[in-house]
Amino acid sequence: MTVSIITVCFNSGQTIADTLQSIRDQDYPFIESVVVDGGSTDNTMAIVQRYADVVTTSISEPDKGIYDAMNKGLAMAKGDVIGILNSDDLLADTQSISRVVQAFSHQACDCVYADLVYVDQTDTNKVVRYWKSGKGTAKDFYYGWMPPHPTFYVSRRVLEQCGKYDLRFPVASDYEYMLRLIVKHQLTVSYIPHVLVKMRMGGYSNHSVNNRKRSFFENHEAWRVNGLKPYFFTVWFKIARKFKQYLAKP
Repeated sequence: MTVSIITVCFNSGQTIADTLQSIRDQDYPFIESVVVDGGSTDNTMAIVQRYADVVTTSISEPDKGIYDAMNKGLAMAKGDVIGILNSDDLLADTQSISRVVQAFSHQACDCVYADLVYVDQTDTNKVVRYWKSGKGTAKDFYYGWMPPHPTFYVSRRVLEQCGKYDLRFPVASDYEYMLRLIVKHQLTVSYIPHVLVKMRMGGYSNHSVNNRKRSFFENHEAWRVNGLKPYFFTVWFKIARKFKQYLAKP
């Protein structure tokens, strides 16, 4: 089983080495690393070239945003299982991908996900928030639950059945994507009870007040475009769940 890991980047010279090193350190040998760069003007691609033993395929060209770049990566990926690891994130330990493979191998599932920790920008061993996702179902989406997208891996047949990221959602396309797969298409998901990814604080949907506001409205719209009707409190509960992450311990 080959696992494709798609890394989207733009002027990520300060962090992408950590990302690629975490892939290099994995104890699972069958990994395809795909790097999609948005036309960086710093040393990002020079660093990518230093990881030629890890990176299977890379491109550097302008794109229409982060999810357009992810879609490019999905089109390039050839693995049996596919996930996203962005250039400011890193796999939590050497067994992260082995755990993904084990979940797909031992359980009949279409998708897997795990726990995630938000870490300090400079000290990636300093945990700021702990996203303990727990076992979730399609029904739990109605109560504000969702898997951490950086820990979300899908089988190739999922892409063939359900398509890629919807570019009508420039901030919350990851939410719409998982909502579509798990709630609309009722795909089977399996929970890996481990921290799979370390994510630096300051993610794309949270790095400005305007993006947070836009994410709120896009979350509502994601239900509508999929022909689904949330409860009146669904999106509010999704926001409330974030506060619990500051209290949880890994």
